[in-house]
Amino acid sequence: MDETDAVVRHRRRTFLKTALAGASTLALGGCLGSSLGTLPGEQIQPGAQPQVTGETIGTGAVRVGLMLPLSSSGGNASIGTVFKNSAALALQNFPNSDVQLLVKDTGGTTEGGRAATQQAISEGAELILGPVFAPAVSGAGSAARAAGVPVIAFSTDTSVAARGIYLLSFLPESDVKRIIGYASSQQKRSYAALLPNDSYGSVVEAAFRQEVGRTGGRIATIQRYNVSGSDTSDLVAKANALQSSLTSIDALFVPAGGPVPGLVMQTLMGLNAEIGNIKLLGSGQWDTPQVKNNPTLTGSWFAGPEDSGFRGFAQRYQQTYGAPPPRNASLVYDGVTLAAGLIRSAGPQRFQQSILTNRDGFLGIDGLFRFKPNGLNERGLAVYQVTGSGSQVVSAAPRDFRSGF
Repeated sequence: MDETDAVVRHRRRTFLKTALAGASTLALGGCLGSSLGTLPGEQIQPGAQPQVTGETIGTGAVRVGLMLPLSSSGGNASIGTVFKNSAALALQNFPNSDVQLLVKDTGGTTEGGRAATQQAISEGAELILGPVFAPAVSGAGSAARAAGVPVIAFSTDTSVAARGIYLLSFLPESDVKRIIGYASSQQKRSYAALLPNDSYGSVVEAAFRQEVGRTGGRIATIQRYNVSGSDTSDLVAKANALQSSLTSIDALFVPAGGPVPGLVMQTLMGLNAEIGNIKLLGSGQWDTPQVKNNPTLTGSWFAGPEDSGFRGFAQRYQQTYGAPPPRNASLVYDGVTLAAGLIRSAGPQRFQQSILTNRDGFLGIDGLFRFKPNGLNERGLAVYQVTGSGSQVVSAAPRDFRSGF
């Protein structure tokens, strides 16, 4: 590659990053104008489109399938409704977006995901957003792969990620990398961990071992606990089992949210052990009032996406739909905004792997993210400190991947 080619490629990467970041910022602010456009010579020229059946959102020329559990059992259908609302809000806040979302019901099942995706693709979908649950992602992925159509899904189950099937969700590996990296920068060297004995705990343990090793730390002990309904006896027992290690650690990693961090701290305090020098570390699951407003957890750290963008999104969602959205509703908002931004900035190449896995990544309302070729993602996360009446940022989220974090 000669120097001229290198300059052209650099300018192209810079344009894509700037355009996509601008698209997300534009959507967040709900602006009325845009300076974004397609690359020179790459105007979108849609041909004759097949007829669409079912619900659609938007009237653009480029069709994107939106796979949601609208009839899922166990109360999960409400998630589908919230995600559909968030998608509509994204298009409302992205002026002149050339997108038409084909809303399809997966039922949350493997076969439902496969059938819904096949239908969307037969109706001209060039990209699949969703599904939400792992079985449906698996089904959608098989149908999309056969047709050469990429998928951007919202599941947190990393086993369904693959080449061409990208996860936009908040993955535990990113939380672990960020919080252990920050703890290491604050001279924390000796760790213990208290992890749930389930698939989430297994993923977290693998990432925890890797990151502690990468940063030159040591692991004194890892305790895995079982939780059955409201029975927390095993959690308390495993927290008690940490007693012999408390004098040799300076950080304790407890990634589970809900009542777990508070109960662990209460148990440790009941041991009359010296825990003042031990920093409690958490994950994005801590980003709830139950954890952040617990005075016994004051001073603890947890990793999570920057929240300023989400607060603005949540306010607009509340104003539009009369109820606050769950934290993960921003995923579909960013997914729709990403699709619209790529259509505007990348022309016919918009959903190619080289564009979706651009190493500079994208900037959404949850901050910086990028897709890896294996379907997983990396996120630029912040580190927060619990104050007992909320939380405050102690290490800001990065604004680009080149700066390191």
